[in-house]
Amino acid sequence: MTLGGNMLLSRRRFLHGLAVAPFLGQRAEDQGNWPAFRGLHGRGVADGFPVRASWNADETLGKIDGVRWRSNVPGLGHSSPVLWGDRIFVPSAIASEGRVPLKVGGDAGVDRSTWAGSTDAAEDKGEQQWVVLCYDKKSGREIWRETARTGRPLSTRHAKATHANTSLATDGRNLVAFFGSEGLYCYDLDGRLLWSRDLGIVNVSKYGIGWGYGSSPSIHQNRIALQCDDPDNPYLAVLDLSDGKEIWRVSRKGVSERSWGTPLIHVGPNRTQVVTNSWPWIVSYDLETGEEFWRLGGGGDNPIPSPFAANGWIYITSSHGSEAPIFAVDPDASGDITPAGRTGASDSMLWHASRGGSYISTPVVYRGYIYFGYVTGVVRCFDAKTGKRMYEKRLDPGAAISSSLVAADGKVFCPSENGYVYVLEAGPTYNLLTRNSVGEPCFATPAVSGGTLYFRTTGSLIAIG
Repeated sequence: MTLGGNMLLSRRRFLHGLAVAPFLGQRAEDQGNWPAFRGLHGRGVADGFPVRASWNADETLGKIDGVRWRSNVPGLGHSSPVLWGDRIFVPSAIASEGRVPLKVGGDAGVDRSTWAGSTDAAEDKGEQQWVVLCYDKKSGREIWRETARTGRPLSTRHAKATHANTSLATDGRNLVAFFGSEGLYCYDLDGRLLWSRDLGIVNVSKYGIGWGYGSSPSIHQNRIALQCDDPDNPYLAVLDLSDGKEIWRVSRKGVSERSWGTPLIHVGPNRTQVVTNSWPWIVSYDLETGEEFWRLGGGGDNPIPSPFAANGWIYITSSHGSEAPIFAVDPDASGDITPAGRTGASDSMLWHASRGGSYISTPVVYRGYIYFGYVTGVVRCFDAKTGKRMYEKRLDPGAAISSSLVAADGKVFCPSENGYVYVLEAGPTYNLLTRNSVGEPCFATPAVSGGTLYFRTTGSLIAIG
């Protein structure tokens, strides 16, 4: 697979990227916090501490090594852990009775055509409890759990998804949980419910099947952004964090037929915008008013990866159907910035490519390169500033990457549904450092804090350090 064309980088855009790069540092109080999906600003990066490259968390494979603690997480959820101070927070959906079905696609010998693009809904319509759990960061001890809702699911889920796909978000005082059709809830960090809101049914569907809600809430100052791309009534809403009152809502009819990506709130020197990955249009909105800043056509028709910022640019990808693009967009773009050609640079883009994007996993930009993981077990690396492809390798025959990648301490971590985490050396050359077991399938994106990795598997929360 080639990108084709010349990936041009103008001196003006390069200097612009250096000059306006947001998030060049983090506040002292943010040190060690991982407050939302993919951590600070959705970047998936946490440097500053040494991080283990090898461990074993599966006693069937030998002596446990490198595991600080392992705690049971009841129920089922693909939501990622978030951390603030000495606490870890995860949501989950707990079935009142019976075994909870989950289709895992990373086992060796599985016909990938039966799972990667499966349109099956899960037979999981019994009563559930939607809960928010809090654990001690140092010991893994459960501190509190609160039940947000009890009842039958108001929309279905995909066989590989759960009723608690979305990650929480916190600003250090408020903890926001959004379960789609099951409601929006805001707690303090001690588990006291501050307010809740019912936003109605959000049934993100295709082929007549509700595939489950997957867009996590995003917080900036006193605002919450929620992307609710139900094909029948798609919209983006911004609410007041203090009381849940709606500040504005924009219809996305004709903009998005469906999306599972988490909205990016990008704070730049000139404006603060909400960037949404969707199909047939990727769109940026003014956080304060909902006014559209720019839009970008094309992309995979099931957009799942979340937009994120790095190097002063906004990176967006998707892959399904005939399209699998990668875009590196100027945050100050305006109007329709759909590229005329299939590859290359433009006034509004550092570079773009028509092929190479990921379907489920959000990539990570780290030390000058962008890394992608795929449900086929393949990893790819591109130069983050030019789009030049550096390598493409398959990890294992049984590997399947649905979680998003994270990076720390010169390493890129690639969790897989087969229960292994593949650790790559960061850089332009493929070097698989280790292949480590966590003992259970891993769909959730890990968190990193103070040199410790926190993995949420299908049944556990694990600290590796």
